Amino acid sequence: MLGSGEPIFLAAKAALQRWEHFRLGWVEPWPPETLIQSGEVVAILAWTAGLWTLNCCRIVYVLDEAGPIKRFGFAYGTLPGHVESGEELFRIEWDQNTNIVWYDILAFSCPNHFLTRLGYPLVRHTQKRFGRDSAAAMFRAVNSVLSLPEVCQSTG
Repeated sequence: MLGSGEPIFLAAKAALQRWEHFRLGWVEPWPPETLIQSGEVVAILAWTAGLWTLNCCRIVYVLDEAGPIKRFGFAYGTLPGHVESGEELFRIEWDQNTNIVWYDILAFSCPNHFLTRLGYPLVRHTQKRFGRDSAAAMFRAVNSVLSLPEVCQSTG
């Protein structure tokens, strides 16, 4: 939960468009000004297990929905050469009935490299860390003076 009301939704939408959810110090988008639109390719630079990795993804769709539940977000899919194979959705949702604004990450993936298969426990740990850190970055982006809430995380 990021907060409530239209100002939080608009701030979260702008933060997502600036890739704030990836500006974690150990993960960065490249190029950082990549537009959130279908077909755009972005490389994700990540520091894991003492190594920098660069993995490319393509934005496959963008959500921008009006109605009693407003949504904005995008999903990207991994490209050949990525250490994993899958998709990830980043979504901001404002339920105007409850006035609550949420940030969600929905992902599915499987190892796409022998080192990823070999180090799968580390990969899962890193994915969970990314989820927590990304949620915290989004919360900070829209609530710079508030303390961080607990992050709800569900893994299958």
